[in-house]
Formats: sequence, C-alpha cells, structure tokens
Amino acid sequence: MIGMAAAGLAASLAAAVGLGGPAQAAGDPLSAYRWKSRLLVISAPTADGNVEAQRRAVAAAREGMAERDLAVVEALGATPEAVALRRRLGLPGDGFRAVLVGKDGEPKITAPSPISTKTLFSTIDAMPMRRDEMRGR
Repeated sequence: MIGMAAAGLAASLAAAVGLGGPAQAAGDPLSAYRWKSRLLVISAPTADGNVEAQRRAVAAAREGMAERDLAVVEALGATPEAVALRRRLGLPGDGFRAVLVGKDGEPKITAPSPISTKTLFSTIDAMPMRRDEMRGR
C-alpha cells in the first residue's frame, strides 16, 4: 500500500480504519495497526494547506516510509471515523494536527503543523523497536 499515491494511500487507510470491523470490537480505531505499522495521523476539519503540505512530504518520502513501516491515516471532517481517531488521540476537531503513532499504538509526536520527514524518520530511527529492526536487516 505504501507504493500508492499519497491521496490514494490515505483514502485506503482511512477506509480500513473504519469502525465496522475488528477495530470496533476492540474499541480502538488504531488497534488493527498495533505491532504492524507506525502511523502518521493527519487530522483537520478540512483538507487545508497544512494537510496538503503533509501529503506532499509523505508522497516525496515513500521509500523511507515503507522502510520504517510508516503508513498514513487521515481524520478529516466530522465523519464517525475521523471523530473516533481524534477522540482516541485526544485531538481537537477545529484545527490541524499531525501525530506520529508508534507500533505500540501510542502517540510519539503531536504537532500543530506538518511534521517534516526528517523529524519523523529521526524520531522513528531512535525508537528501540526500530533499532532492533535495523539490526535484523
């Protein structure tokens, strides 16, 4: 999925995070990703300039994202899925937020503006689990 265009990837993952499957049963919209993927959650009331900037950064860094098991999930608007993601991460519904979520399902960085891929990658690469992954490759 990482090889898709950023918008297609985000749409696919947003659909996958829907509340109609195992995630709903677990009560956590991120549970399907736990221990499998790190996530960059993009949250905003609409697809504004910050959302577009974060999407461009993601699109330009597909290879690095795939290497780090980093996927993108968008929480845009007031859909039930977006509201559930915001509630899970404690995000406001009235502004942009970007959140890096570790494979453990916990937020690692929360920012009110787009997070650079340099910051994303350096944060991930400093994580013990990622260090183990790099040693294993």
